[in-house]
Amino acid sequence: MQKTPEDANSSTAETPNPAVAGFRKSRHSLAEDVFAIAIGTALVSFGVFLYQQSSLVLGGLAGVSLILDYLTPFGFGVIFFAINLPFYLFGVGRLGWGYIIRTFAAVTAMSLMVRFLPQGIDISGVHPLVASTMGGAMIGLGLLALFRHGAGLGGVNILVAFLQERFNLRAGYVQLGIDLAILAAGSLVVSPVQLLWSIAGAVIFNMILGVNHKPGRYMAFS
Repeated sequence: MQKTPEDANSSTAETPNPAVAGFRKSRHSLAEDVFAIAIGTALVSFGVFLYQQSSLVLGGLAGVSLILDYLTPFGFGVIFFAINLPFYLFGVGRLGWGYIIRTFAAVTAMSLMVRFLPQGIDISGVHPLVASTMGGAMIGLGLLALFRHGAGLGGVNILVAFLQERFNLRAGYVQLGIDLAILAAGSLVVSPVQLLWSIAGAVIFNMILGVNHKPGRYMAFS
């Protein structure tokens, strides 16, 4: 018997797509989360350390903390830890306690790492090209690891994660807009050349997020 168009459409609808059928969301183990958050935080911390050595600025609350670090006697770690505190309250109801606890751990670890890295590494100088490209790549890859394991680095990351979850907006592009605004404020404390290097680094790490952290692309969760 010849199939009607309706029969053909029904048969097609009932046949699972092999490209999709093999994938199911799975939960990360606690060990996987701890390992990924530790590695991600270390990568971002070393990227920020390179930025410090070249007197560059970046976006997010880390960028705000760097600007205040350059302008005040308080260190980056203390500033970064303190200005993140109000954002945890903002994120609890929307992103859950699990995300907030993981993010608090990452922020605390990064505050300590950036504070004590100079005691373990003696660098006489870092060219801004190296700081912006290599440091930017480290920050982007570190944030990617954190995002994929249900964590962030505080204020702006909490806002970005909420916007992606609620409105399906790409994290990298949203953060790029916020970062550019903070970088503009950074022009008050760094030279135009340093600002251009800083913008180049911001584009690098936000493009890493924009390309790799699309909604629905990564199937596991924490």
